[in-house]
Amino acid sequence: MRPVINVCLMLAFFLAIPIVPFLLLGEAFEQDVQAWLQREREQTGGVLAAAVVGTLASDIFLPIPSSSVVTYAGGVIGLWPATLWSWLGLTIGACCGFGLSKLLGKPFAYRFAEPDDLAKVEAAATKYGPAILLLSRPLPILAEACVLLFGTTTLTWRQFLLPVLAANLGIAFVYAACGAGFQDQKTLLTVAIVSGTVPLLIALLVRKRLPTRFIESAEPPRK
Repeated sequence: MRPVINVCLMLAFFLAIPIVPFLLLGEAFEQDVQAWLQREREQTGGVLAAAVVGTLASDIFLPIPSSSVVTYAGGVIGLWPATLWSWLGLTIGACCGFGLSKLLGKPFAYRFAEPDDLAKVEAAATKYGPAILLLSRPLPILAEACVLLFGTTTLTWRQFLLPVLAANLGIAFVYAACGAGFQDQKTLLTVAIVSGTVPLLIALLVRKRLPTRFIESAEPPRK
């Protein structure tokens, strides 16, 4: 349950950053922030883009609610910029996880994913092969475990990149579009909450139903 708790805590923290000031300071403060966001869109798009890329690239190592980040980015910097930078950030994070897992082996994978999650992903991968990379990308926790697991196999970079690039592009576009459709700050926050919560709930359901017949093989390697 530790990864689930970490994701929930990070989601709550991410959403509390914009919510708490509005609760404490009221509508006038909200209007000031809206004006500030508009100026930021026009003047510092590069800074915001870098923040989106950096945050999503760390998703493999930290419990970042990536769907909420992309949704919020869509509402702040627009559909196409948010799609592009989110796609880049998600892809960098996945490539870092796959590459480091390939380089450092199973100890690295066990450092950033639970043995039970790796076992369940291994069971699904045995049945579906690399296609599970495509299927798992929208699901928190399982997506990261899948990337780390395949890094410990003989899967080539080409076999890895094709499904991951396609899935990340679809995810970035869908969530950025959700955010871009809601410019009002309060509505955008609600949409960001939903976009972060629903995938997590689906991931927990899938995680519970995945077979565990490979659980013994997922024990961390002994030194």
